[in-house]
Amino acid sequence: MVINRQQPQIILLKEGTDTSQGKPQLISNINACMAVADVVRSTLGPRGMDKLIHDDKGNTTISNDGATIMKLLDIVHPAAKILVDIAKSQDSEVGDGTTTVVLLAGEFMKEAKPFVEDGVHPQNLIRSYRTASYLAIEKIKELAVSIEGKSLEEKKSLLAKCAATTLSSKLIGGEKEFLQLWWWMLSLPLEMMIALSLVNNVLREFDDHFKTFCDLRFLIERKYEDQLSSSGDMLSILVPGGTMRDSFLVNGVAFKKTFSYAGFEQQPKKFVNPKILLLNIELELKSEKENAEIRLSDPLQYQSIVDAEWNIIYDKLDKCANSGAKVVLSRLAIGDLATQYFADRDIFCAGRVTEEDLQRVAAATGGTVQTTVNNIIDEVLGSCDLFEERQVGNERFNIFSGCPSGRTATIVLRGGADQFIEEAERSLHDAIMIVRRAMKNSTVVAGGGAIDMEISRYLRQHARTIAGKSQLFINSYAKALEVIPRQLCDNAGFDATDVLNKLRQKHALPSGEGAPYGVDINTGGIADSFANFVWEPAVVKINAINAATEAACLVLSVDETVKNPKSESAQGEAAAGAMGGRGRGRGRGMRRR
Repeated sequence: MVINRQQPQIILLKEGTDTSQGKPQLISNINACMAVADVVRSTLGPRGMDKLIHDDKGNTTISNDGATIMKLLDIVHPAAKILVDIAKSQDSEVGDGTTTVVLLAGEFMKEAKPFVEDGVHPQNLIRSYRTASYLAIEKIKELAVSIEGKSLEEKKSLLAKCAATTLSSKLIGGEKEFLQLWWWMLSLPLEMMIALSLVNNVLREFDDHFKTFCDLRFLIERKYEDQLSSSGDMLSILVPGGTMRDSFLVNGVAFKKTFSYAGFEQQPKKFVNPKILLLNIELELKSEKENAEIRLSDPLQYQSIVDAEWNIIYDKLDKCANSGAKVVLSRLAIGDLATQYFADRDIFCAGRVTEEDLQRVAAATGGTVQTTVNNIIDEVLGSCDLFEERQVGNERFNIFSGCPSGRTATIVLRGGADQFIEEAERSLHDAIMIVRRAMKNSTVVAGGGAIDMEISRYLRQHARTIAGKSQLFINSYAKALEVIPRQLCDNAGFDATDVLNKLRQKHALPSGEGAPYGVDINTGGIADSFANFVWEPAVVKINAINAATEAACLVLSVDETVKNPKSESAQGEAAAGAMGGRGRGRGRGMRRR
């Protein structure tokens, strides 16, 4: 007699939980990541296309920046979100290469997909990929060119080339116009030189393609040559009107004119070497507090109270004028009486200046914000070479040029629609971040797919020395690196197979002279990227390979996906709670028939 002893079923997960595991779900995750990579694939390089993204709020964004596109796509797939994260980390850490890191991660997974389908354990792939990543980064460090120990003029040239490489993928155009301003830029401070190089590219693009113009102001604060500030120092203001030829560069601080009272137009609007007084007090007659009451025994005392009030405000104004300051700025209001008082004494004043602008002026001019007008000494006054109020479009700007205590620059750009100006701002941000990273890390490599092809050749050669399956995995990793030059050719309309064959032949030369050769976007062939000024900081490529490899390994290491939605009972209870208990209590009963 056979007794059927059935094992009891063990339930671990909540009812309605969706689980998927094994090879099919791993392939599904890889396919999702490849689909995301295909979205930004066409935006890579100087001939990359833009994406127009329209969100549910009606905002329209036109961009080819990988991080911006990934952020606006609102991806919900849990595995594909990893690519969004690495694009954001690349943007925050380096500032450029966001499309590159997404493409590399997608290509690494694409090359791993056939091995997974054939039954290769993912851990073998992960181990080989990490080994290949380490070898690739070491090769990049070996091929990188250091800018340490070079003269200031050589540093300017190298950094300008890095900025040009970054902007070439943002705004379409060659580099001939970029080179035309170099002779002038070499005589300027490093920060202004970089800024002007960016302005030239942006203005050229807008001049070629747009007839309706707006103003865009970028404030880029800089310290000395060995220190470039973060992107938080860059501000932008849109001002309608004007033409492209009205664009200008200010070596100093600028902010929009604040609210003013009658008498303001009588004040002078230009000073040479003025002293600047920064205040955080009101310069106007104050009204009494609520329910204030003064009891007088003699009507003649009323006039003395009124006179005392006027004497207080005039005493403050006299002390400001006697300090020798020709420009008075205050975070609080400067009333009509004070405005006319300063106008009569040829002093410029501006009240209700924002805290941020006041602090920037204080840092640049060397002044100190005062909370009282008593005992104002020369040490607390700021100074600059030139102050003027200038009309830009429909707005006026207060401009402080030649500030002694800080390297500041204000760039006024003219552009078309708001979407194009916003894209110019993102391009400028990327270029500034690239220059900043190049200054900090001081090594650059050849762009245009040259470094990718050289690493690919090196890894293929290294794989021949390895016995076992790892040779195939490292070869697939090397093949994935070729996606960068291949996509550059595809986006430019060239024959990718022909160009890649030429690059492989050039990089295979035993002398090593083909290492800097990459894709020539202008001719459709290959060219020396160093000679063509296509340079980028080594940290960009190192960070991209690191992040892309880690993302690929992370997706490959997932063997089960568990989705735990809210149960129906929980939703039902929430709905019952929202009803507020209606249906019970002392309501009217149903009518009987």
